[in-house]
Amino acid sequence: MAFVLTNANIFTAEQILKNESLVIDSGKIVKMITNSAVSQFASEQNIEVIDLKGHLLAPGFIDTQVNGGAGVLFNNQPNVEAIAEIGRAHRAYGTTGFLPTLISDNSETMQLAINASQQAYEENTPGFLGVHLEGPYLNTERKGVHSEEKLTVPNRADLDRLKQVSGLGSSVVTLAPEVVPDGFIKELADADIIVSVGHSNASYDCIQDALGNGVSGFTHLFNAMSPLTSREPGVVGAALHDPNSWCGVIVDGFHVHPSTLNIAIAAKRKGKIMLVSDAVHTVGAKGKNFDLAGRPVYRENGKVTTIEGTLAGSDLDMASAVRNTVQMLDINLEEALRMASLYPAQFLSLDHKLGRIDTNYQADFVLLDNNLEVVETWINGEASGSL
Repeated sequence: MAFVLTNANIFTAEQILKNESLVIDSGKIVKMITNSAVSQFASEQNIEVIDLKGHLLAPGFIDTQVNGGAGVLFNNQPNVEAIAEIGRAHRAYGTTGFLPTLISDNSETMQLAINASQQAYEENTPGFLGVHLEGPYLNTERKGVHSEEKLTVPNRADLDRLKQVSGLGSSVVTLAPEVVPDGFIKELADADIIVSVGHSNASYDCIQDALGNGVSGFTHLFNAMSPLTSREPGVVGAALHDPNSWCGVIVDGFHVHPSTLNIAIAAKRKGKIMLVSDAVHTVGAKGKNFDLAGRPVYRENGKVTTIEGTLAGSDLDMASAVRNTVQMLDINLEEALRMASLYPAQFLSLDHKLGRIDTNYQADFVLLDNNLEVVETWINGEASGSL
């Protein structure tokens, strides 16, 4: 059903337009018209006009790493209903596209998560863009909150299981290159699976080899990876030095110091650092005590940890990540919005239809007030009903 969105400041991904309206039809942006032309156009076409009351309309946020929401953790409930509920929870915070993320688990749970993702893909679950399998092929020395007993070195059967996600939208596998066999990364990349480095203690040279074999991303930069030092640049140094790969960052004030993030953003090629939430099921849920794949975790003051104090994902949403990027990092709003939409769309090779407001692009939007709080979202032209 066609309609017009009018009376908004429209951030296209390049600039903010103050006198344009959007014509939406069949889930896509058909064209832009001036605000002054809206009344006559709508009358002639007999379509609804939606007044956005001067708010900021931006491309919907894309979260490539979201473990849960509204009390639902993908590891605890690896089914399509959980994917849909996680999507609904994060949509309230501006996320219109997401990758449900499974942290390291056994092969049976991984298969259930892949099956659920296949169903979500076939059923066009709102916002589902693919699945992110974070582990279990990780380095025990950089395991973070991942259960060491679940970490393993992959065999042929594991590779074949991972390759099932090849056709599930834009899917990601996070691994430590130093623990997988030769040829493993290349075979995944050749199957059009996005390979990201995380929970890795690899050397700079090892990462250089992995990049040459098809790695294109780094999962939660700085966290659970070998650091940049004077004589060994490690995973962090390789990530910042490489001009073509993308780095996800968690801007919550707990995972990485703001000054460290500013240094990384200055060092990395522009457009290659994107916001992620790494949210667990605390987002959109009440309470302090939660179960993370059989392990108790605690939320307090926006921080989620194990009883030992290890960070256990985050309590972050994408709207808060954008606000934090502006306020903590002193980055301009336009760039913060690109870090939440355009850059992740490019990482997922979806920037031909997502991450911008332009004709023929998918009508995925977030409407923000002056405080950058979410007023409304649209996915494929369908509003959540909050406005």
